[in-house]
Amino acid sequence: MIRVLVVDDDFMVARLHSTLVGRVPGFTVAGVAHSGGEALTAVRELRPELVLLDIYLPDIPGLEVLRELRGGAAPEEGPDVLVVTAARDAETVRGAQRGGAVQYIIKPFEGQLLQERLRRYAERRAALAALKAPEQGDVDRLFADTGGDDGGAGGGAQDAGGAGGTLPKGLTAQTAGLVRGTLDASPEGSGISASECAERSGLSRVSARRYLEHFVATGTARVTLRYGTTGRPERRYHRTGPSHVSPDSSRTPQGDVTPLTDGP
Repeated sequence: MIRVLVVDDDFMVARLHSTLVGRVPGFTVAGVAHSGGEALTAVRELRPELVLLDIYLPDIPGLEVLRELRGGAAPEEGPDVLVVTAARDAETVRGAQRGGAVQYIIKPFEGQLLQERLRRYAERRAALAALKAPEQGDVDRLFADTGGDDGGAGGGAQDAGGAGGTLPKGLTAQTAGLVRGTLDASPEGSGISASECAERSGLSRVSARRYLEHFVATGTARVTLRYGTTGRPERRYHRTGPSHVSPDSSRTPQGDVTPLTDGP
């Protein structure tokens, strides 16, 4: 059983998230905290395997709580952290990714989105525990299956709108919107490489390239080759036509969860 600590300053939201967690087989709510200080104390006392962490907390910023949880002890001793927040700026997303968050969900969202993320987290956790002497392919699959690229609310394709149409399994509208925005902000002439996109968006290079290649395949981006003095040519991605991303491109449709507010 995976024990979860729910952290949110809104009592009703914390109760709602606890209900959603309790509906997923293999998960149980170990406790609830409504501030950063309470969260750190609860982790020490309850020793949960996973923390659902809000970013907007009344005392300690959520990213500081994340760094404390993931950096204050050996990684294998601290809990995993899944960020659930209304914060949608790129700096916060990058901070969460660099801080070691296993997932990032933007409020408001459909209840099944959180439940699907939990199920996929449990699958990855079990797969990692089963590894004895992994081959490179095993490691690649595990690392490619992080950072939010795990199929979305229904575990399958989603409508990404301007981010490239219906997404194939393994890609999500939220991350597509983030990558699309990074691509659209790149210089029109020089474009952007997968590595540059990863650095600016806070994703892994593998994830960034998957989305960029999807945009190329759907005709919403194009690729050119830049030849250097040595090695293979660098693939440069360019937007086609006007910007496709609206400010709400990473917002998922509302379902069985009512719209939530998160901080000021």
